[in-house]
Amino acid sequence: MTSYRADQVGEQVREEIMSIIRRDLKDPRIGFVSITAVRMSPDLRQARVRVSVLGDPEEKKASITGLISAKGLIRHELGRRLRNLKFSPELRFELDPSIEYSVHISELLKEVLPQSNVEEERTR
Repeated sequence: MTSYRADQVGEQVREEIMSIIRRDLKDPRIGFVSITAVRMSPDLRQARVRVSVLGDPEEKKASITGLISAKGLIRHELGRRLRNLKFSPELRFELDPSIEYSVHISELLKEVLPQSNVEEERTR
């Protein structure tokens, strides 16, 4: 069970990492990535960063590799931006398949449900 402070810091770290990826990283291996969640350890020294990547398995692997190689830069920028922390957290990137799974389920539902039911649901 995580504390309220760890959850708040995790959300702040997630927003800052997304900002760093969008603005500061120029690595061509990093494709379309989205940070889905950040889990902080109770002492706020470690962060598990859940990353969702759109693309084929090779693009996913390349994006995770690019993020791991940029870990030092991201951690340095976090330390500079987050003045409320004594230590910049150690980052561990993990692939999160949840968005891909939800797209897959959506496609399956489109196949199963008749088209008229889908149109009725959209107009509601």
